[in-house]
Amino acid sequence: MNAIVLSAPKFRSGQKVEFIGGEGIIKNYRPQSGSWVYLLEMPMGLEPEMGRVGYETMIWLYEVDIYSPLNNFPQNKMLNHEQKYHL
Repeated sequence: MNAIVLSAPKFRSGQKVEFIGGEGIIKNYRPQSGSWVYLLEMPMGLEPEMGRVGYETMIWLYEVDIYSPLNNFPQNKMLNHEQKYHL
């Protein structure tokens, strides 16, 4: 029998997070393929002309695709010229 060891989730329900393309609040999370996936609810913008259709502001993302806006980059770290232009 093989046992899979899964680390504790990095984020919790209700936590505000960011990802490439937006931001959201964690609504739920579950283990999947040896990692965690999170259901994020994004803030709704203005209602489009055609109206809204279902849960268009919710998305499942893997833990590696999400970061906390408070811990995304140390404020006291200085970048050298090469790092600065290759981010």
